[in-house]
Amino acid sequence: MAAPPETDPQSRSYVESLARGLAVMRAFREQSDRLTLSDVARITGLSRAAVRRSLLTLEALGYAESSGRYFSLSPQVLTLAQAYLSSSPVPRVAQSFLEKVSEQLGQSCSLSILHHDEVIYIARSARKRIGSLHRDVGTHLPAHCTSMGRVLLAALSDKELDAFLATAKLESHTRYTITDPDELRTVIEKARRSNYSLVDQELEIDLRTLAIPIQNASGRVIAAMNIGARASQTGKKQMLDEFLPVMRDAAANMQPLLVG
Repeated sequence: MAAPPETDPQSRSYVESLARGLAVMRAFREQSDRLTLSDVARITGLSRAAVRRSLLTLEALGYAESSGRYFSLSPQVLTLAQAYLSSSPVPRVAQSFLEKVSEQLGQSCSLSILHHDEVIYIARSARKRIGSLHRDVGTHLPAHCTSMGRVLLAALSDKELDAFLATAKLESHTRYTITDPDELRTVIEKARRSNYSLVDQELEIDLRTLAIPIQNASGRVIAAMNIGARASQTGKKQMLDEFLPVMRDAAANMQPLLVG
């Protein structure tokens, strides 16, 4: 998918120093909470001088902290995520529905959006946590092997899906992960027809997830809702027969409230 002119690194509107600063912040994602300047340079591919300027600027603004050789992000970074959560009606509207679904089914329930080749959690029930990964709001997961990712990819146009399959890194996470682009296209097209996706242990062994698209009041897919369960305890048929109707009912009741 080609970048709009204003986001093209060759565009006069592109602010390279801002892009570097954001890359430095992203370096701390899924890494140790403390990194040296050399660590950040290695992760981002930026020069040590560029990384140093970015880290010192972030520290001056209160978004980073330093202790000797080590840098870490400060709690003030959370205000950036809060700005999105406060400005978007989707997480606010969805939260009560996620809690009700989770309470009714006794499983964790989440909402995510698609961002490039990943899904980002924007809301989550607090009832029950499944899996070894920390999947709180803000967590990024690969789109190609997650149920939410697949229903969101299914909502793309054929041209956009072609671009995704041509550029995404289809990494294997378990022995069940689909990494062949043609096979992945087939399961995404199936999700498009059925309006749900069930992914069985492709991201994590013993984790089975079911997702459906969430539409706004005008009918546009804006997010995905999923339920996660232990594969050893919950069969596919149970998820489709018992979980799917509850999720679809919640999505239908949520839709009129998602204006815009």
